[in-house]
Amino acid sequence: MQNLAALRRWHAQVAPFVLAPMLLTVATGMGYRLLRDWGGLSRDQAHLLMVLHEGEWLGTTGKTFYVALNGLGLLWMLVTGGAMVAGKWQRAAAARRPAEATATSRTGNDAPGGGG
Repeated sequence: MQNLAALRRWHAQVAPFVLAPMLLTVATGMGYRLLRDWGGLSRDQAHLLMVLHEGEWLGTTGKTFYVALNGLGLLWMLVTGGAMVAGKWQRAAAARRPAEATATSRTGNDAPGGGG
């Protein structure tokens, strides 16, 4: 339980730093594709979106770091978020077990030869 609380804290602390680059990447990637396919824009007309999407505006070295950190940030949020969901499901399942056992014992189905 302590590990899950620490994981939740780290997830919450990293999220603000991952959010802006992820939103920029998603918005420009979708915008590029939709404007090219449905908006009729040429590659040159939509190039600014690709510059933003790929991090070219940060220069050669910055672009590499942007892409790497964006990917690592996404993986971090997926793994920690998934772990939190799995922990929640485990807690919910554990909370149901005693309730199911109590319901079974009230009907007498758990006694040898009983309940029937």
